[in-house]
Amino acid sequence: MATGTEKGVEAAHGPAACYRELSRFPAVTRAALRAAAGGQTFLLYTECSRPDLARGRLLRFGRHYSLRRTAGREGLAVSRTALSAEIHNQLLSQDSLTGQRRAVLKRCPRQGHELLEVWDSGGCSHSVDLTALGKHGDVYTEGPFACLAWSHSETRLLYVAEKSRPKRQPPWPWDVPGAAWPAAEDEDEEALWSPDDHGVVFVGWWHKPFRLGLNACSNRRSGIFHLDLASGCFELLSAENGSVCSPRLSPDGQRLLYLEGTVGGPHRQCLRLCMLTWQTRQAVTVLDMVQEPTEAFTGLYAEVLPARCWAADSRRAVLGTPQRSRTDLLLVDTEACTVTNLTAGSSEGCWELLTLQWDLLVATCSAPHHPPSLVVAVLPPAGQELPLGWVPVEDTPTVPGVTWKTLTVQPPCSGQGPTAQDTQAFEALLLSPSDGTPPHPLVVCPHGGPHAVFDARWRPSMAALCQLGFAVLLVNYRGSLGFGQASISSLLSRVGEQDVADTQVRGTGLRVLGGCCWEDAAVWVPMVGAPWVQLAVEQALHREPLDPHRLALLAGSHGAFIALHLLTREPERYQACALRSPVSNLPALLGTSDIPDWRYTSLGLPYSFERVPCAEEVATMLLRSPIAQAAQAAVVPRGWPRTGWCGDRGRCLQELCPLAPPAPGTAQARWDRPAQPLVPTVVLGYASPRVTAGPGDHTKTIGRWSECSQGQGCGLGFDVK
Repeated sequence: MATGTEKGVEAAHGPAACYRELSRFPAVTRAALRAAAGGQTFLLYTECSRPDLARGRLLRFGRHYSLRRTAGREGLAVSRTALSAEIHNQLLSQDSLTGQRRAVLKRCPRQGHELLEVWDSGGCSHSVDLTALGKHGDVYTEGPFACLAWSHSETRLLYVAEKSRPKRQPPWPWDVPGAAWPAAEDEDEEALWSPDDHGVVFVGWWHKPFRLGLNACSNRRSGIFHLDLASGCFELLSAENGSVCSPRLSPDGQRLLYLEGTVGGPHRQCLRLCMLTWQTRQAVTVLDMVQEPTEAFTGLYAEVLPARCWAADSRRAVLGTPQRSRTDLLLVDTEACTVTNLTAGSSEGCWELLTLQWDLLVATCSAPHHPPSLVVAVLPPAGQELPLGWVPVEDTPTVPGVTWKTLTVQPPCSGQGPTAQDTQAFEALLLSPSDGTPPHPLVVCPHGGPHAVFDARWRPSMAALCQLGFAVLLVNYRGSLGFGQASISSLLSRVGEQDVADTQVRGTGLRVLGGCCWEDAAVWVPMVGAPWVQLAVEQALHREPLDPHRLALLAGSHGAFIALHLLTREPERYQACALRSPVSNLPALLGTSDIPDWRYTSLGLPYSFERVPCAEEVATMLLRSPIAQAAQAAVVPRGWPRTGWCGDRGRCLQELCPLAPPAPGTAQARWDRPAQPLVPTVVLGYASPRVTAGPGDHTKTIGRWSECSQGQGCGLGFDVK
């Protein structure tokens, strides 16, 4: 039994202490510039956030800097002008175009009222209790509807709020819920003022016959509208049947830049960059959708454009977007329709633009071993942008014990099978411990989405795993963003597995060829997603000093869907599996999800809101679901502890399956027990009605649910049968 001193030493170097140390690095969430007299000095204000683990909340604070133009190569000198100050009760904030005023939306902690304040050099000049006015409901402060915009005259503010509704009477027993509240014809997002301040420009969504989910969905029918405040007339500025977002007006008020996608299909897609000339109302495509990526440009995949992305010449714009397994800053010349990568080849794998004002770029950059740093640069004249001279404002040190690299995974071309021609390469990020003795245990992480991407940014939880001795493989399987629209479209109709009730993806003669798992030349088992992840794992094990006998899965949402497929097909391969919000049963989501169309599109099935799914469609969804293969996984031996997410992910994973070598004098790791076969345990976080298990014979169904003992709602653990 460990002594008190030994337990104290273990706690000081354990997962909790490791994560506590790595979570102290703040993320910069907003930046604003204000020009001082003379135009050579600028004041930079930033808002930051980081977890406050002691108080169990998110700590938000502001920082102030002074930027001064110089004659040197970098062109800027930076100094901090004040100490950091905590931000209290702030919901939204926005600086005016000149930076002379700041609008702040706050919530009064006592009454819960929403207060709109305007601050200038003399203090708080205006304060309005919006709740007491009673003109509308709550102001939108999150998601696509959040907006706080200054007029060009800096005399008016624009925001989006819930419509004010009278108090409802107690419903009669026969009332249909929601029947008395018909929906408006469309809804709007992030609005801005027209160039003359006489109107409002906004994005509106059609939602007949009902609202579909907007989060991470760039395929909903929407349009950019102009509302004339004097007449109350609406004008559609964008295409009639498109999916648009992020209208951004140029400094001279002559051009409106926005992103446009295709209605329907995959929820995330490669987008077009379009521009509208305000006077003529003529729209052109500046950058088109990219089907096959090139070395210089793979397409646009950003969810939104930066709020201030235009250069002072009203010709060039800067935006951040995934480019394969990186997120880079791209400069777009809207007249020449050209694109220049401003950050290609840098050691940091993720760049995000915070603001671009007076041709001053304010950005953050990070990497898997490097927490976010705040940097600034002067944007040179057109044609002279490279190389940019980035000046550090807040330069964070690299974290010891973590190294990383990008692995390119090339599927083999066999010349056989229905998908043999589909051999486009994909990538995976490998994070490895720089300390310890190889081979290292490996945690495999396929991302959710499925149309998302793991870019090479700072992730404290992954860095913590490396410092605990684990290697981490972040897999950008085919269908990920940043690799061209053809890669995204390749996943449609090929999610999960086809009709292979008794075929397991394992065996001594197994070969993975072009998206198919082959055990017999006459039998092919398409399982898009999972084989790409497994192929990445196999190639990583072949190239790097990793232990093939100590593998674990860590994923969420669609990544957990892939992990469950891998687990049911090769239960002996993975020693542990930790999942959150896993998609385990596709047909169970039809009546509960706000994206029911995806259940059909992902499997190549037609979707229509006017009919219920037929038996064949439900059967197809079920056969592609991991739950259909759950009975093939092994049973966890009795007496082994089961644990849920209890707030300390590293500890839970180690308790679940301690992959690290045991310390001297402690019990041996479980894979060294000769009497116990190696079998996985699954942990599901965030209990959801969409994850269900049927009662009955334990040899045929997933085992009984067991709530985590650490508190209600923290997770569910169960044995995989």
